[in-house]
Amino acid sequence: MARKKICFVVAVPSSAQVFLKDHIEALREDYDVYIAGNISSSDEVAGLNVCSYQHIDIEREISIKNDLKAVRQLSSYFRKMKFDAVHSVTPKAGLVSALAGFLARIPVRIHIFTGQVWATRKGAMRFMLKSIDWLIAKLNTHILVDGASQRQFLVDEGVVSAKKAQVLGDGSIAGVNIQRFEPTEDSRKSARQELNIADDKVVFVFMGRLNHDKGMYELLPAFDKLVETNKNVFLLLFGADEENVSATFGNYKNLNKENFLNYGLTKEPQRMLQAGDVFVLPTYREGFGSSVIEAACLGLPTITSDAYGVLDASIPGETGLRCKVGDVETLYACMEELAGDAEKRKRFGDAGRKRVLEKFAGSVVVKHWKQFYDTILKK
Repeated sequence: MARKKICFVVAVPSSAQVFLKDHIEALREDYDVYIAGNISSSDEVAGLNVCSYQHIDIEREISIKNDLKAVRQLSSYFRKMKFDAVHSVTPKAGLVSALAGFLARIPVRIHIFTGQVWATRKGAMRFMLKSIDWLIAKLNTHILVDGASQRQFLVDEGVVSAKKAQVLGDGSIAGVNIQRFEPTEDSRKSARQELNIADDKVVFVFMGRLNHDKGMYELLPAFDKLVETNKNVFLLLFGADEENVSATFGNYKNLNKENFLNYGLTKEPQRMLQAGDVFVLPTYREGFGSSVIEAACLGLPTITSDAYGVLDASIPGETGLRCKVGDVETLYACMEELAGDAEKRKRFGDAGRKRVLEKFAGSVVVKHWKQFYDTILKK
């Protein structure tokens, strides 16, 4: 009996490298797996155990002309290969794959939602982007969502039906590589030495894009206020400064080299996060919050907002604390509480790591994906 064929569709190959590598490896035991997207060379899919790749002109920016071209290319490829299932990741790939898969009459068409750009938009742009997600949900036969609260948000917004959308396991698209995110005292010491942070500092660490949607304009004033009453705290930022947030640093009188560092991007999150004592993500919107469970896997207690999506990445009062979206005062209160309570930091951190190992280890998430495919393809 011929092996059934699956094609993953991504806009850029990095999405596959980050989110799909282990899933593809597991699926290859029983299926032939292919990948399509804006892939220019085999180097970009190196390490992915796929049968082959197909270049499709999927562009990030919205363009009716270029997007229709991508739909034609992908639909033609789907017809030629006669896939049993196609599965898209990220919004633009989702739109192109939904249209192409529908036109090519692929029997099983899947998309996974990992967050909504339109959640913080208003007016015509929100309507357009939301309509694209609605169309993606309508044209696919199966809809996955990488978190329960995000699924409920999409249902409440009328984008997907409760019957059609499902969360695999406890959520997360790829989980955490627990071998990579292994806390060690040596890593903590070396990271702090490299960053010139004293051992006795209570370090609040943020990792993500520096912008409004990640809560940067709440985090900075909340920390600035915290320094007024606690000189033993430190704020450490990792990530790309997308909105020139650094231009506002001078507005805060208590940000200085003794208690603040904007590091920029790091290629070693598993080591550099260990310089922290508390992970902070006061986000306005989130798909799931992968950075939260990565930090938790390293034994860090977490402070997150009550935005949908990130709700699933932690448990308030057990693995961390929760502030209100867009609210400096509740964020400050959470930071003050953990800054002054080492025992609580340790208790939350231990509970968070235990939760990740049980529910969000990469192998656990991969198992749920494999079971999903075995069910829908009737193995």
